[in-house]
Amino acid sequence: MHKQIEGIIENIEKVMIGKREVAELSVVALLSGGHVLLEDVPGVGKTMMVRALAKSVSAEFKRIQFTPDLLPSDVLGVSIYNPKTLQFEFRPGPIVGNIILADEINRTSPKTQSALLESMEESSVTVDGETLQIPKPFFVMATQNPIEYEGTYPLPEAQLDRFLLKIKMGYPTAQEEIEVLRRAEKTEPITQLSPVISIEELIELQEEVLNVYVDDSIKSYIVQLARATRKVSEIYLGVSPRASIALMKACQAYAKMKDRDFVKPDDVQYLAPYVFGHRIILKPEARYEGVTVEGIVDRILSNAVIPIKRYAEK
Repeated sequence: MHKQIEGIIENIEKVMIGKREVAELSVVALLSGGHVLLEDVPGVGKTMMVRALAKSVSAEFKRIQFTPDLLPSDVLGVSIYNPKTLQFEFRPGPIVGNIILADEINRTSPKTQSALLESMEESSVTVDGETLQIPKPFFVMATQNPIEYEGTYPLPEAQLDRFLLKIKMGYPTAQEEIEVLRRAEKTEPITQLSPVISIEELIELQEEVLNVYVDDSIKSYIVQLARATRKVSEIYLGVSPRASIALMKACQAYAKMKDRDFVKPDDVQYLAPYVFGHRIILKPEARYEGVTVEGIVDRILSNAVIPIKRYAEK
């Protein structure tokens, strides 16, 4: 694995026990310029994962606690009249930062959720006709509780499509939970973390990811998978071309993480469920019959024609 990236993951593992895969996927999104949606029940470490990642990178960290009464201006910022200059001055909101924790994003109204759309897609904020570019790197990691719980607002399709990956944390094993208790017995592990990579080094890594080679056969494979989601009878809405781009970029970052300068079919197969899963909408009758998105994605991967070109390990 790439030395610097391994350092970030090992730092996160000092706090997050047994969550290496979640840490790796989060770093994949960070390196590829995408965003992550962490979904699971309360108390499994969603917020702690984001804080650990933020502490591992020497970048500006902002936290937005989403509540039902939160307004778009509370997220984006607001123009305030300055009587001395006789001008309106823009005061940026917490979305203007490097690593943003959007905590419990499905607790707020759709109007406020939509305020994130431009910033996540364009890395900019527009208020009163004025556009402010958000400095790089810009990474949003949102957490949400399952939508079947009371007091939540399901994220609309347009908002879900802005997230590169959707990850579930899961419960720890018995041994992992014992280790969690042991580490938290006398001190808070998160307070012991220090940055292992500078913001300049992170930006350099992101630029190197763009140079990871993606063969035409891999691109065709990605498109084959994306088009297949639009033809399955149980699916009401398949993935968009944005999802194909997202999968390709995620694969480039994953290959870089594994210290390779090219993407393999294995990368596509591994990341496709995380990239496609939250973008697929099932028909109501399919959900009633117990069909799952995970099952459909697995079926599509099993039926797809895998590129036969020889991909040797570096």
